Amino acid sequence: MPVLLPSTDPGQDSRVGAPEWRQAAKATSRKAHLLTDRCGQEAVTMWQPKDSVLDPNVAHHLGRAAYMEPWRFRVEMLKGGGTLEKPPPGEGVTLWKGKMKPPAWYARLPLPMHRDARAQQTAEVVHAHARGARLTAARLGRAQHQINGQLRLLLRQREATDRRLSEVRKGLLINQQSVKLRGYRPKCEKIPDKADSLLVWEKKELKSMKRKMEKDMEISEDLLKALASCRDTLDFYCQERLQAVELMNQPLDKVLEQAGRHSWVDITRLPTPRTQGLKTPPPDPIGTYTPACAKALFEAKRLLMESKDILTEMAKNEVDIQNQQQEISNRVCSSLAQKMRETLELKERMTMTLGLMRGTIHRCMKFNQEMYVTRGIIKGPLLKRNLEAREKLNRPLVRMYQRHVGTQLPEATRLAQGTDLLTRHNLHMEKNLKELRTTHDNLAWGLNCKKIGHDVDYDVVRLRLRQRHPHVCYEQAQRLVNDWDPPTPARSKTNTASK
Repeated sequence: MPVLLPSTDPGQDSRVGAPEWRQAAKATSRKAHLLTDRCGQEAVTMWQPKDSVLDPNVAHHLGRAAYMEPWRFRVEMLKGGGTLEKPPPGEGVTLWKGKMKPPAWYARLPLPMHRDARAQQTAEVVHAHARGARLTAARLGRAQHQINGQLRLLLRQREATDRRLSEVRKGLLINQQSVKLRGYRPKCEKIPDKADSLLVWEKKELKSMKRKMEKDMEISEDLLKALASCRDTLDFYCQERLQAVELMNQPLDKVLEQAGRHSWVDITRLPTPRTQGLKTPPPDPIGTYTPACAKALFEAKRLLMESKDILTEMAKNEVDIQNQQQEISNRVCSSLAQKMRETLELKERMTMTLGLMRGTIHRCMKFNQEMYVTRGIIKGPLLKRNLEAREKLNRPLVRMYQRHVGTQLPEATRLAQGTDLLTRHNLHMEKNLKELRTTHDNLAWGLNCKKIGHDVDYDVVRLRLRQRHPHVCYEQAQRLVNDWDPPTPARSKTNTASK
């Protein structure tokens, strides 16, 4: 069989195929090669990060070395002269053996475990939302608990303030009773004195205390309504958050303990020496800690601070008013006791004067009776037949001696003058006795008035001491004022006629 040998002439084309056929094959091969490079580059590009794309104008090994340079460990010089290799900062997997730390790899295409990853991510989002809802519910619940505690404190303080207001109102009734009871004294004892001035001053001060306590009650009532509304709001938001965590069996206090915070609204708790816990997250309209929850917690904190100041002020006002009311009542009672002592002194002096006047009247009456007896003796018998011979003016001795005009005897004249003198003296004594009796009656009436005034003041002091006792309620004092009407002391007809 013949063998074909190639031609040794280089200038002569020994190819059999046509050039067009050959160019078409080369073009098809080049196109397939370019397509292969492009598809392989695109496949790798979809799996690698964006910043890992190398520069086509730089050699592959140089570009790869420049790209991997930031991954290598850094060598730091120590003060002692040694060296220390540290991985670069940032996220990634540290390869201690290779002394490299490549960054975290993020694929731009879903991997085969994409479904499981998305399910795990969804579970993490749900758990994070549940944890956030549980933490927010714990905060809201703790705030609600503190608001409830403040409500209880406010209610107790309102009860104490109401009792003090009732005592102030009872003090006004006691003042009214005192003024009304002192109004039944006799007219001569109604001269205005310091006790009356103190009663007027007490009424004015008690009215001022009453207005102050009523203002405190109004302020506390508004605060009570605000606290109750804030509590209801916190409860609503708390129950709303608890709907997402009702299947999680974990106490809310444990959640706060894990967060490292006792409360987000408590202002009375002292800071702990340990590291502070989680900070309050910013409000998120679509998250668990919404602006409405933040507003509710801020309102709770504001109300707690305001209620603390108001409770302190109310307690201070209650103590001050109690001490002031006690001091005013003691001053009024001491003034009435001083008036009673002064009345007793005047009563003793008037009693002594009344006794002296009584003795003087008795002596004057006795002397006046003796003067009447003397006048009757001097004047003589009323009938002529009762005259004795030695008493007649026409007895022989007198007639014999009075024969002449110049020998008139003064017996008859002297007897007439003596009788007239005794008569005038008796009339003057009767006038003096009448004045003494009138003065004695007036003094006795004044002594009786002093006794009534002393008894009235004593009754007022006793009434005040009895009515201001805490066991006597306001209704009892009010019933006593409305039902009690003591009789007015009446003056006797004898004293009225003597005046």
